[in-house]
Amino acid sequence: MKTTILAATLALAAAPATAQVTVSDAWVRATAPGQTVAGAYMQVTSKQAAALIGAASPAAKTTELHTMSMDGGVMKMRPVAKIELPAGKPVELKSGGYHVMLIDIAHPLAAGETVPLTLKVRNADGKEQSIEVKAVVRDMMSMGGHHDKK
Repeated sequence: MKTTILAATLALAAAPATAQVTVSDAWVRATAPGQTVAGAYMQVTSKQAAALIGAASPAAKTTELHTMSMDGGVMKMRPVAKIELPAGKPVELKSGGYHVMLIDIAHPLAAGETVPLTLKVRNADGKEQSIEVKAVVRDMMSMGGHHDKK
């Protein structure tokens, strides 16, 4: 009995050491034939302060965290090292902002397919965790093209 209580107590004590992160509405924009990149979008919420520090997918040779922003009237996209996840506040990865970029995709992505993603998150204590996500591919025409504001 004492061993069971001790084990349960240790398990509960270890739980706060990792960021409790949820991902919702994960999707990837469908691609045209010959297109070699795709964007992945989702909402990420962490119960404690954390940062999204990386992503991977078997659907692409390279996966990067990116941001898009207006700079002197020109939309620019660039990689970022991390995306901050403030405690309890949803962070929207969306077209025109932060997103996951799939580079050198294995094949064109068609609506209805599922793309597996692994997100890497680091909490404020430096502990890292991987989160497995299944992102559905959505038709690029139904999403309003590149400037969709979902």
